[in-house]
Amino acid sequence: MKQHGIVTPYEGRQHGGWDPEAPIPAPLALHRTTVSPAWVDYNGHLSESCFLLVFGDNSDAFFRWIGVDEAYRAAGHSLYTAETHLHHRGEASEGDPLRLTLQILDVDDKRLHLFHAMHHEDSGALLATAEQMLLHVDTAAGRVAPFPGSLVQRLAATRAAHARLPVPEAVGHVMGIHRKPPRPHEN
Repeated sequence: MKQHGIVTPYEGRQHGGWDPEAPIPAPLALHRTTVSPAWVDYNGHLSESCFLLVFGDNSDAFFRWIGVDEAYRAAGHSLYTAETHLHHRGEASEGDPLRLTLQILDVDDKRLHLFHAMHHEDSGALLATAEQMLLHVDTAAGRVAPFPGSLVQRLAATRAAHARLPVPEAVGHVMGIHRKPPRPHEN
């Protein structure tokens, strides 16, 4: 079978797959990486596009963990990103170790709402967050389709395990320049 597109080496292979008997961590911690020299920008920090790359690798680790792997995609289904909101909170430099977590905020029959957090592995400092809305797609038909039963069960179980987590402060923020109202003139 010919492979199309990118298959990241970080797709959660080190964590195995879904185990219905195992407790579900809240949040999930399926991906760790080190800032590569190729990811560093002209300021000596992790480039803004590479923050998204690392969050994408975290999503891929999660997909593999729940069973969305090469065979699943070859059978004609995948998850597509509809929207992502990144919040940059700190800087990372070449060689810095990164630890990522993932929380399911919500899921329905066709959509998945995720929250990622990127921390410096050693200091624990929060470096960035990403909120993501994904759609389950029938790739042959080219349209959104319901999750199959086995995936529904895995996602529901993970969502239930994550329901006790607080909703992160960054969720649902709207971007804009917030202006103070003009002060009334004093007479």
